[in-house]
Amino acid sequence: MLAKLAPYHRAKLASLLAATSEFTSADVAIALELIDCALSDPSSDDYRFVLWEEGDRVLGYACFGSAPMTQGSYDLYWLVVDQEARRTGIGRELLASVEGSLRRSGARLIRVETAGLDSYAAARAFYERSGYEEAARIRDFYWPGNDLYVYIKYLRQ
Repeated sequence: MLAKLAPYHRAKLASLLAATSEFTSADVAIALELIDCALSDPSSDDYRFVLWEEGDRVLGYACFGSAPMTQGSYDLYWLVVDQEARRTGIGRELLASVEGSLRRSGARLIRVETAGLDSYAAARAFYERSGYEEAARIRDFYWPGNDLYVYIKYLRQ
């Protein structure tokens, strides 16, 4: 079931992030920083969250926010699904919730950045299946052998 971020979620999200094999400790630290920002200022549009909960477990979440100095452009910063819950539709539900919320607010574009490592191939395929187009690829962006992929989706034309 979809839920909004609350203070009691922080520890659950920290555990989810730490258990995600694709993420480095630096990735986890940055993700937690965004969670802390959102919890400290819930009215901010910078970092918005939607979570998927089942019982007392958080099985996934999305973090998104407005892109500074743009009109109607947003970034999807994180889309994380518990490894045991992948391929169950949770990612699609979270992404649909983000896109629906943005459409209702008049957003016109959403951007996603992801890594070029083989471990991110499923994420890239997910975005492509979800109607996102590859807008750019910067070779060796993160480090040699790890490209940056930028995907976009127009929410309204």
